[in-house]
Amino acid sequence: MTTTRIQQFRWDEIALEKVTEMISRKIVTGEREMLAQIWLKKGAIVPTHDHESEQLSYVLQGALRFIIDGREFILREGEVLHIPSRVPHQAEALDDTFELDVFSPIRQDWIDKTDDYFRR
Repeated sequence: MTTTRIQQFRWDEIALEKVTEMISRKIVTGEREMLAQIWLKKGAIVPTHDHESEQLSYVLQGALRFIIDGREFILREGEVLHIPSRVPHQAEALDDTFELDVFSPIRQDWIDKTDDYFRR
């Protein structure tokens, strides 16, 4: 018999966190992975950064331009981008964008609010 704690979440019951004037998010975490809803206004920039977590970014609405290792990736509705651990990357919202990000392991800097790269 499993003793793992099962949890159910409702996005509409999770507080929206305003990260910057242009970026907001909601996050759900497990023990080893994190799921985030991200809203970016057109022109929003996520500055170059890297992290231990692998990342999957899935655009539900809008479009994002990622710069990774000097290469440009345009991610549009219905597309997913995998970013390996410790690879520096940045993103720009080409339109008002709603996306889901999955991280493993969890982004402790988001939980601790030490993700200062957003405000550089």
